Amino acid sequence: MLWLGLAFLSATLLGFYDVFKKQSLKENAVIPVLFLNTLFSSLIFLPFILLSLTEGNALEGSIFHVPVEGWEVHKYVVLKSLIVLSSWTFGYFGMKHLPLTIVGPINATRPVMVLVGALLVFGERLNLYQWIGVLLAIFSFFMLSRSGKKEGINFKQNKWIYFVVLASVLGAVSGLYDKYLMAPVEDGGLGLNRMVVQSWYNIYQLGMMGIVTMLLWYPKRKTTTPFHWHWCIILISVFLSAADFVYFYSLSLDGALISVVSMVRRGSVIVSFLCGALFFREKNLKSKAADLLLVLLGMVFLYLGTR
Repeated sequence: MLWLGLAFLSATLLGFYDVFKKQSLKENAVIPVLFLNTLFSSLIFLPFILLSLTEGNALEGSIFHVPVEGWEVHKYVVLKSLIVLSSWTFGYFGMKHLPLTIVGPINATRPVMVLVGALLVFGERLNLYQWIGVLLAIFSFFMLSRSGKKEGINFKQNKWIYFVVLASVLGAVSGLYDKYLMAPVEDGGLGLNRMVVQSWYNIYQLGMMGIVTMLLWYPKRKTTTPFHWHWCIILISVFLSAADFVYFYSLSLDGALISVVSMVRRGSVIVSFLCGALFFREKNLKSKAADLLLVLLGMVFLYLGTR
């Protein structure tokens, strides 16, 4: 069950990733922070790509080896980059304007979206436990909206809530797409190498984000929220890259279940919630903790339904 232990490690890393992201976006311009995230993430994986291209490839046979692939593979990675970058863009803007203790539980409902997506796209059927998990997640979202009202956040009228929800939906799409990309061919997937996917999708995101930064933010930088450097920006990339590396590695192991891994990774909300309470001094923690408990209980039922 090494893959399950790696899923828990990925969840912990993701929790700190959210914390560093929240700190980096505090009174800061979103687009350059996101651009730098893609830049540093690309720099982390670029050496693996370059070393894999050298003669006498030192990485051959290791978990860091990046095989050379043609456009027939890279076109799928480009699409993943577009999906993930879209999710990040909405998520970053939402994260900047909302409390971490609101954003975390919303993001934690992503496994439910993956499950519903699997129901609609792959024709999977939900059992009783899974339906209970879905209903608990929906109810927790309703309860969270009531908690948000105490801070003046109206879920129906606040556009940042829609941004976070849309980011979560796109994240769920990305999770389903990961299943398709890396599942063995005999199971209906493409069987792509995980290092090809992770390293190159970062490179493609950097290119996309570079164009967005130069066209949309740079010309208007003096009339919008100013950008200031914070060391947490580097930590965003480090913790995200590590979390994704462990995630992709866990999926590559025999017996790994994408539904279980996806649910465990959403346990990152516990880390981000605690940090939101301890470091960002966010409000209405008791009611939000009850909402979070409902989300986690829903995840337990989803897990029971996959056994």
